[in-house]
Formats: sequence, structure tokens, C-alpha cells
Amino acid sequence: MWGLLGAALAALAYGAATILQALGVRRLAALPPDVSWTARVRAGELYAAGLVLDLLGFLASVAALRTLPLFLVESAVASSVGVTAVLAVLVLRVRLHRVEVGALAVAFAGLVLMAVSARSGPARHLDAAGGWAVLASGLAVVALLAAGMRTRADHRAAALLATASGLGFGLLGIAARTLVVRHPWWHTAADPLAWSVVGEGVLGSLAYGLALSRGRTTTVAAITFVTETVIPAVVGLAFLGDGVRSGFAALAAAGFLAAVGGSIALAGRAEPADAAIE
Repeated sequence: MWGLLGAALAALAYGAATILQALGVRRLAALPPDVSWTARVRAGELYAAGLVLDLLGFLASVAALRTLPLFLVESAVASSVGVTAVLAVLVLRVRLHRVEVGALAVAFAGLVLMAVSARSGPARHLDAAGGWAVLASGLAVVALLAAGMRTRADHRAAALLATASGLGFGLLGIAARTLVVRHPWWHTAADPLAWSVVGEGVLGSLAYGLALSRGRTTTVAAITFVTETVIPAVVGLAFLGDGVRSGFAALAAAGFLAAVGGSIALAGRAEPADAAIE
């Protein structure tokens, strides 16, 4: 139950953070060029609050990963776009089309199906070699990030950067799921999985921001969501002992597809500032 609450809190925090950051950007953009730094700081308070919620969502997702399989938690994080869509209607006065309302319902139903079918428990422990392998996998994120930054065509650059972002966030989830908290604390700080959590989070966030600057929000969010959810789900089921309750495999698969598909359909609302400007 605590794991499910953590996953739900992560989705709520990430979704609300997007709205606050969108409002903060709009306030900053509306300021005249000669305004004082004090006024800029006040105008950016909502954006700062969004960053705090991002941190809260990250901590909640890490807590959820201690007991819940990757396919459930990562899908819940991706479905935060649904929270953004609902809040965009309430706060930014955005109108959702019928297709988007249907996608919201499908994503929510998918999460319920996975929550019912998921088998809770800690992940299989990785030895030192496994921890270093997860950390070394971050080189693939760096390579994709560098390739995206060098690519001149915006649509190709956005695809590469979005893939880098999704892979980075996916590796972060794998590291957080398998990290063992040791005592005293500095033993945990020396664990390569702990470094993966920090490094992949930074790389994923950087790649996502760059991808949004080069491509359409819908495309970037969709590629990120798919990479971020599918790769950790496969790794968790194949190597980390993640599983479903006996007889619930088909239900879990249907829920996973529904949650990811609904999130992709809602990806156009991943950056509500765009919709508000329209």
C-alpha cells in the first residue's frame, strides 16, 4: 500500500510541477526587459515551486520502487501527463477533446489493472559487477545525447535526445529499484548504483530539455515515455525478479499497454504552456 501511495504521489507531484513551471515561465515572459532582479525572483517563485515538486516526485518514485515492480512505477510516472492534462483544464482553462478524455480514462484504467496484478517485494540484489554494468550503461545515454546535439536536422535531433532522456530515466529507475541502503551511509554513497541514480537523473533531465527545444512536445514526450517504461519493464521482469500475481499476467500486460498508450495519446498536454499560448 505504501508503494502504491508513493507511485500515486510521484504522478501527482510531476503533473502539478509541470503546471507550476508553465505558469512561472509565462510570468517571466510577461515581464518588461528592464524589470529588477527582485521582481524576476518573485515572478519565478512558481517555477521554483515546480522544481521542489519535481524533487518530491522523484523521492516518492524512488520510495515506491523499493517494493513495487518497475513496470508499475514507471508507468505511473509516465501517466503524470494525465495529471497535467486535468490541471491544465482547471488552472490554465485548456479544453480537452473527447479523444484526450478517453485517453485519460484508458491510462487510469491501465494503472488500476497493473496495481491489482503486480506482485510487490524487493528486487533481486545486484552484485558489484551488476552495479558497475548499470553505471556503465550511462555511456549509451551520453553517446545519444552527444549525437543529438551534433545533429542539425531538428526532427532527428529531437528523436535522439528524447531516446537519451527515456533511457536515462529508465536506468535511474533500475538503479533505484536495486539499490541497497547500507549502514553506515557512506557505504551506500560508494555504491555505483547510487551514482547511477544521480548521474542518470541529471543526464535524463538535460536530454529532455534539449529535446523539447528541438522538436514537437508530442513526439518528444511519446518517445521518452515509451523508452522510459518499456526498457525498465523488460529488465525488471527478466533479471530483477519483478513479477505479477499468479494468473494475472494477461491483466498486467493489458494494463501496461493501456497506461503507456493513454499517456502517449495525452503527450500533447505534456507541456501545457503550448496549449495555453494557442
